[in-house]
Amino acid sequence: MKYVGLQSQIRKNNYKSIALLIAFPLLLLGLVWLFFFISIYYLTDEGTAIPISTINNSFLTTIPFVLIGVAIWFLIAWFYHSSMIQKATAANSLARKENKRVYNLVENLCISQGMKMPQIFVIEDDSLNAYASGLSDKTFAVTLSRGIINKLDDDELEAVIAHELTHIINRDVRLLIVSIIFVGIFAFVTELAFRSVLYGRGGSRGKKEGGAVFVILLLGVIGLLLSTFFRFSLSRKREFLADAGAAQMTKKPLALANALQKVSEDPWIEAVKRADVAQLFIEHPTKKKESKSLVTFFNGLFATHPPIKDRIQVLKQF
Repeated sequence: MKYVGLQSQIRKNNYKSIALLIAFPLLLLGLVWLFFFISIYYLTDEGTAIPISTINNSFLTTIPFVLIGVAIWFLIAWFYHSSMIQKATAANSLARKENKRVYNLVENLCISQGMKMPQIFVIEDDSLNAYASGLSDKTFAVTLSRGIINKLDDDELEAVIAHELTHIINRDVRLLIVSIIFVGIFAFVTELAFRSVLYGRGGSRGKKEGGAVFVILLLGVIGLLLSTFFRFSLSRKREFLADAGAAQMTKKPLALANALQKVSEDPWIEAVKRADVAQLFIEHPTKKKESKSLVTFFNGLFATHPPIKDRIQVLKQF
């Protein structure tokens, strides 16, 4: 098996990032128009004719507010995504003096690839897992659990780090985080509508008010499913490509295969509760039976990680 050309993969991911930046706002605007279409017909008294121009005018007056809202959401996530992800995974900065072994492995691999060294974080959890994150050279980071540092030998740990560095080199992390930011919009709207339906005033809610909430919930679910499907289409292939890149970087494909086998036996990171953050990891870090939220349920319909056994089988073909 040959690794896909580096520059070709970077170009593809850059194009996909641009496509996502365009597609998600368009999807949101389409759902907003559909909301006006359904709600105006649903909430209007029967027998009242509603010209399509009324719907279009309502939609057009809303476009600036939707785009401004999306832009604000995106800018906040762009500038604060690193701290948000670190908080969501309980990750802390790892100083060189705390673990020279890890720093030496990362530094040597970065030198071999001619890349700037990313920040290094550690999750104080005895389970085995790791992820890469960041949108630019200033924010790129590799995060390792305490368990993966302590339980893998040098070759295996080097292979895992190479896997995460490949995500950074290929700009996988940028593409994935952009998708997470926009999926978060639909997840937020859907969760609000769902809670309104569950915990609203029930019988005291008027028919029209209740109907509007259900319309929002329906459209939010549709948007969440579509956007999650987009994200799903990006995630599975990238893991195979990162495995291949790590194998070429270290020249030790079996070391990564051994590492993945050990990771698969105990990948559960206790601090990770969010399904969107979970997909950043080398293996999904949450137990499915513990996933109870609506958003987690829908994310579970679209597995973002290929089976470990399939990844190991591919690595053994190198």
